[in-house]
Amino acid sequence: MAEKTSGTPDGAVPAASQTPATGPKPPAGPTIHIGEEFGTAKRNLPPAKIVGLAVAGVAVIAGIAIFLMSGKTQGSGTLDNVAAVEIPGQSSTMVALTFTLKNTTDKILYVRSIAGQLKTAGADSQADAVSAVDFDRYFQAFPALKVGAQPALPPETKIQPGETVARTVIVAFPVKLDAFNQRQSLSVVIWPYDQSLPIVLTK
Repeated sequence: MAEKTSGTPDGAVPAASQTPATGPKPPAGPTIHIGEEFGTAKRNLPPAKIVGLAVAGVAVIAGIAIFLMSGKTQGSGTLDNVAAVEIPGQSSTMVALTFTLKNTTDKILYVRSIAGQLKTAGADSQADAVSAVDFDRYFQAFPALKVGAQPALPPETKIQPGETVARTVIVAFPVKLDAFNQRQSLSVVIWPYDQSLPIVLTK
């Protein structure tokens, strides 16, 4: 009787085919795009061109406001009297300039410096005012300067809001008296502290 060969019993499933069947896949969850959910600079912010135009507009408005504020002088007035004498041997003319000045703002007008400005056919010149302590000496040497003179306006003078004063400054220009008398214009230039523009009184 022939022997049965060893192997898989009749009707048995091979071991290789006994792998458990894979169950159904769980349903996939929703895909969340964080960029869309919470937004991005590209999606939510205005275009860079619009932002740039807005910034430029604000800058222009601010610039106009600063210009309008800084373009006004702190006072006004008139140059009322001019007395001039030639300084012997120096080809120069000493001039007493008497003027009326009003503080037209609501702040104290704090004088920083004063000068005279002369325009002639030949050239323009500017001269700082002499010290107020020297007035008496110049009046004694040149009595004509005292005609119509008022108290001096020295630096550091404070003029109250709305106040009007009559003052005199003395300057010396490097021109002869004849050239001075043929001048085109003559001005007192008053520079207040904290101001971008001087007060100019011209005659």
